[in-house]
Amino acid sequence: MATTTELKLALKETLESRGVLGQLKARIRAEVFNALDDQNEARPPLSHENLLVNELIREYLDFNKYRYTASVLTVGRRGAGEESGQPELPLDRQFLANELNVVEDASARSVPLLYSLLGHFLNSGQGDKGTRLLLRRPAAPLASEKNNFSSREGNRAGEL
Repeated sequence: MATTTELKLALKETLESRGVLGQLKARIRAEVFNALDDQNEARPPLSHENLLVNELIREYLDFNKYRYTASVLTVGRRGAGEESGQPELPLDRQFLANELNVVEDASARSVPLLYSLLGHFLNSGQGDKGTRLLLRRPAAPLASEKNNFSSREGNRAGEL
């Protein structure tokens, strides 16, 4: 007959192999943060840009089987990402590609979009190392700019 320790170990291994243990830990962590979080502070709405960025990150995490980390992004009180506002179900890959204005060939579909985007930038300008892409602020302000990102960056710029 199995000992209690052996049963605990078998249960833990089973839950880990199914990805359930990470989800349970993430759910508990989310509940602890929710209990400690200031409920009076309104969350900014999920901007379109953040939705796309979160989805690129989720696809990358799922591809690499970072289930525990992915569950932290999406688990909340009601099953969806309470803090991130991310929907519980992943966005359709074709929808995501269309929103990013990219067209994929069959080989690109076997890896996350984030890999393909990164590969594009790493391989563009291979012959001319002096060519750089000038990144500019998006035309419309991001909903997430209510956080202190701009002021933090301004402080860093003053330090340089």
